[in-house]
Amino acid sequence: MPSFPQRGEVTICEINRVLVTAETLTDDRAKDAYGEALGMVFSPIPFQPDLLPPNREQIAEQEPMESAPVRSLSGLKSAIAESLKQIFFPHDKLTVLREIGTQGVSWNRHKHCLAFISGPSQVTIHDYEDSDGKDPCILTSECQRDVKAIEWRPNSGKMLAVGCKGGICIWSASYPGNAASVRTGIASSLGTVARGSGVRWILVDILRSPHDELVSALSWNPDGRFLASASCDSSSFTVWDVAQGLGTPIRRGLGTISMLKWSPMGDYFLTAKFDGTFYLWETNTWTSEPWSSSGGYVTGAAWDPEGRIIVISFSESTTLGSLHFSSRPPSLDAHLLPVELPEVSSLTGSQGIEKIAWDASGERLALSYKDGHEMYGGLIAVYDIKRAPLISASLVGFIRGLGQNPKPLAFAFHNKFKQGPLLSVCWSSGWCCTYPLIFRPQLLK
Repeated sequence: MPSFPQRGEVTICEINRVLVTAETLTDDRAKDAYGEALGMVFSPIPFQPDLLPPNREQIAEQEPMESAPVRSLSGLKSAIAESLKQIFFPHDKLTVLREIGTQGVSWNRHKHCLAFISGPSQVTIHDYEDSDGKDPCILTSECQRDVKAIEWRPNSGKMLAVGCKGGICIWSASYPGNAASVRTGIASSLGTVARGSGVRWILVDILRSPHDELVSALSWNPDGRFLASASCDSSSFTVWDVAQGLGTPIRRGLGTISMLKWSPMGDYFLTAKFDGTFYLWETNTWTSEPWSSSGGYVTGAAWDPEGRIIVISFSESTTLGSLHFSSRPPSLDAHLLPVELPEVSSLTGSQGIEKIAWDASGERLALSYKDGHEMYGGLIAVYDIKRAPLISASLVGFIRGLGQNPKPLAFAFHNKFKQGPLLSVCWSSGWCCTYPLIFRPQLLK
């Protein structure tokens, strides 16, 4: 039976398919629930939600999707032509950006270091290994305006990319005796310093976008050499050689880009557009294959650990699409199959999915949904995922956040936490909370 938190309860963690709840979320309650098994407690982090842009606004209703989206190469031109009739104007794009899976939360892949957007021009960083109850660090700069996306650089220690108005700010941790290197010509900024910590965060580089565009999507390749960026104002995306500070624009098709996702092995890449189309790329020659959907625009996308399946959610459907590659790279031959989530519509009354996140083990998937019944409003659904050989999903239960009428603004999994998935959620009530999902018996002994 799926776990459901009653009103007045908050979720603490998962223990073997049961989402543990309590009347209040405290460190002592978390320690009792999972602290002994994990050896640490993830305290909630406060921020000021009134500084952030307003939540999702209503968008003109579209016909709901009756079946899983299916590729149609012969009919793609007519599908694109039809979708262009409904193309979003710039102010609508910003509304959609608040609705889709914007990158407002990011875990460092090799450290217990969490970053999240905590204001229009600021990012908060909390190091659970180093801080031990100390204040988080705040990253601000005159160059960092209207932050829309963040992502930690792989294999680089502690370096964070921040997509904002005019380009990408690159921040790096700087230690006594091992100062971070700042690119020549960059007027460096310093983040606030957590009390008792010797770490300083320094703005070490700025990758300037053409025409002062707003960078609204980011994705690193797996080894951290290349960073892809896109703007809701442009129909091209840029692949940056970060060490050189050089960007190469890549353009394909019509419509501006809402989302980027590099595969875990680096050989595939996904771009989604505001007009409801999306493209699969192979990164050897940067050729692509277009796809179309009758279920609205893409609101979320997540790769499986091997990078051979990508799960996609749509704005006007409660059925996910799973793209399975049928050949080895660089082949783009793939099949799109439905992943049914009947509880999203039958229990919640929702007709579309807002955001998704899939943990790096491939065993847990979290999603938020649009509208729905009042009882289920503002919750996050957690699914147990099987991939043998096709994807199937079993509902574990729902997560309720901390504070007054909380709604999920953004969420993400820690990709390399050894004891199991960690899901971090920024709630509209002004708390960033982390939920351990523990379902391996050996951890509970």
